[in-house]
Amino acid sequence: MAKCAIFEAMLLRFCILAAVAGTLLGQQTGSEVWRFDNLDRIGGYPVTVVGHPHVVETPIGKAIAFGGVEDAIYLNVHPLAGVAAFTWEVIFRPDPGGAPEQRFFHLSVLDPKTGKDTPDRMLFEIRVIDNRWCLDSFALSGTASKALIDRGKLHSLGAWHHAALVYDGARLSNYVDGEMQGSAEVRLAPQGPGHCSIGVRIDRRDYFKGAVFEARMTRRALSPAEFLRLPE
Repeated sequence: MAKCAIFEAMLLRFCILAAVAGTLLGQQTGSEVWRFDNLDRIGGYPVTVVGHPHVVETPIGKAIAFGGVEDAIYLNVHPLAGVAAFTWEVIFRPDPGGAPEQRFFHLSVLDPKTGKDTPDRMLFEIRVIDNRWCLDSFALSGTASKALIDRGKLHSLGAWHHAALVYDGARLSNYVDGEMQGSAEVRLAPQGPGHCSIGVRIDRRDYFKGAVFEARMTRRALSPAEFLRLPE
């Protein structure tokens, strides 16, 4: 009986440790998927609305449209805080008529003492060139930063596209519709907690004209074969 009790206790301890390890692994490798189909909660987080963004019906489903002047939404979360490697994806539609420089997704780290934005951030941006656009991605952590932009790789306005920013712990790469746009070595420390804006830079500059359908934040580097697919 004593041996049986010892064995059961050891088995219980093993199960607890396995569950804890599984939880930690899930936290490190899991994903958050955000659907932009309402203005109340995105990904389970309350939404703060600025201006007049609105939900629209599109051929691929509901999305949030931004007018390019004063429209934005804010969520009180940095979905990639604390990760050493990540994949940040978004399905969006940049529309004609917007400014030459537009910031459409901004993750910002807050100072825990002051509650104000620090320089640490990640950004999805576009540059409009000859009625087309190129992707501009930026990440800064501490003293390390990297901007990825290729003005020769242009894409259509008024159509849905997939953009991704991937960091494997040593190299930062960005993609449009599964095709690499740029890549560079950089050592980025995990970022701290913060908040994010969609439709504008966090300090309400460089508004985005277009619509956002879906985003996914994964706590590991994905290959293009694992990226989100545009709905048909």
